[in-house]
Amino acid sequence: MKQKSSPTPKAAPSRLQRELSAGILELIRAEKLAPGTRLAEVALAQRLRVSRTPVRAALKLLARRRLVRVGASRGYFVADTVPATPKAPAKPVPADTDRLFVAIARDRRSGRLPIDVSERDLMQRYDATRPVVQRVLAKLAEVAAVQRKPGHGWRFQPIIADVQARAESYRYRILIEPAGLLEPNFQLDAAWAAEMRQRHEETLREPWKETASIALYEMNAAFHEGLAAASGNRFLLVAVQQQNRLRRFANYDWVFGYERVVVNCREHLAILDRLEAGEREAAAQLLRGHLESAARLKTIELADGRNNNSK
Repeated sequence: MKQKSSPTPKAAPSRLQRELSAGILELIRAEKLAPGTRLAEVALAQRLRVSRTPVRAALKLLARRRLVRVGASRGYFVADTVPATPKAPAKPVPADTDRLFVAIARDRRSGRLPIDVSERDLMQRYDATRPVVQRVLAKLAEVAAVQRKPGHGWRFQPIIADVQARAESYRYRILIEPAGLLEPNFQLDAAWAAEMRQRHEETLREPWKETASIALYEMNAAFHEGLAAASGNRFLLVAVQQQNRLRRFANYDWVFGYERVVVNCREHLAILDRLEAGEREAAAQLLRGHLESAARLKTIELADGRNNNSK
């Protein structure tokens, strides 16, 4: 007589999944989201500064525990009841992690941090604990900024740092990104546009602090990638995603102050206004002007940094 095989036990959730699931619940509580509110993966990934893949895994974990519910067709929604806030809630991105993010970005961009590092190197250099360093490296790996080396250590991915490369990058983006808005298969995702509008308006309302530069860059990257995705041209999307990977470290360390944050957000919102009105030509002109203005700003910044380093 055949014996019934016992079901394969499910793998225990990873540390990142546990942290992200706690972070999602905390966002639901903090923003007082009503039952039935859709939990968009893109928006959550931007808020938690990770890619969509681990967010999706965290939502599945919460759904298994009945802390969120799965929609009839697809997607995840706020459950009818959300557990009370625990006495010591887990925070997915502590303040010390954000500070280390910015410090690494600044040193990598300036060349003070070598391309190959180990956890011990970073612990000693920044006087950080191993758990904090591991959290930062895990999140940098999620956005393809670092890659684990075979055997031991980590390697930073290439970045755009010098004046000539930055100028070429912006000229390339000016050529392709506005053109994407005029592609024959362009179709704006209304849900994505609403999420982007909400994120930009929240950024304008929230007090500015140095560590907010990480969330600012990821929001900006998501905006430009979303426009590229709307073009319906997969090759254009890949090109924009590659540029964002190369630009990541050069932009995590924001040096232009809050005034430029306001300008950046308002320019993005103006582009959305034109697209939602069906005025793609006007939106493409605004996007071109936005990129040209950013290119001038970055060229001045890099030139000043080069002059200061030569003194």
